[in-house]
Amino acid sequence: MRWIVVVLLMLGLGTGAVAAEESPWDGQTVLVTGANRGLGLEFARQLQAAGADVIGTARKPEKAEELKALGVRVVQLDVTDEASVAALVKELDGVMIDVLLNNAGIFLEYGKFESADPASAMTVYDVNVLGPMRVIQALLPNLRASERKMIMNMSSGLGSIANNNSGGMVAYRSSKAALNMQTRTLAADLAEEEFICIAMSPGWVRTDMGGENATLSPAESVSGMLSTLAPLTPENTGTYLNYDATELPW
Repeated sequence: MRWIVVVLLMLGLGTGAVAAEESPWDGQTVLVTGANRGLGLEFARQLQAAGADVIGTARKPEKAEELKALGVRVVQLDVTDEASVAALVKELDGVMIDVLLNNAGIFLEYGKFESADPASAMTVYDVNVLGPMRVIQALLPNLRASERKMIMNMSSGLGSIANNNSGGMVAYRSSKAALNMQTRTLAADLAEEEFICIAMSPGWVRTDMGGENATLSPAESVSGMLSTLAPLTPENTGTYLNYDATELPW
């Protein structure tokens, strides 16, 4: 009996030994928009560490030093620029994309409704709503080549109409509510192809957008989002999820 125990220990299978778990992201090709800073950069970092083939986009790749230092593929993309989107399509021609994380977004105003600037709101909508639309439309052939076919649109808890009892931030709130509707529509349109289309809130995160008083670090938020996304199937398409896997009210 003793020699059996010795052999098991030599093989790493003795008491207390735990076999290494395979990462659900290993070998997956994941494109992250707005990957040069904040949550996008953290997505790229954690996905790279988990074995994914990461494509990170940045408006100015030459200045995305931290992203480039990760060793991921860095491509130029301005989600508001049709020519930039067309260049992305050309560069990624024939590249299968398993997961698209539409992370790029902006937040310009905190004020109440009466002080909101329509011109500023148009800029927010262009980035936060039309940006993901342009990118999804452009990369559908790449996504259709995959068996995973996952699209995550980065929403926010502030996009919940049901939970809006405090007002303010009308452009950002409205843009995320519109993105939620876009996600639901996309999910319905692509359901027969077994796409997984998700609207997701990262929680309140300590980024340039969330501020230093936020409750979550980027690492905590992204870890939660990746853990939530990993097990999803086409049956989950069209849902609005928090970073911790709880479902949010529309």
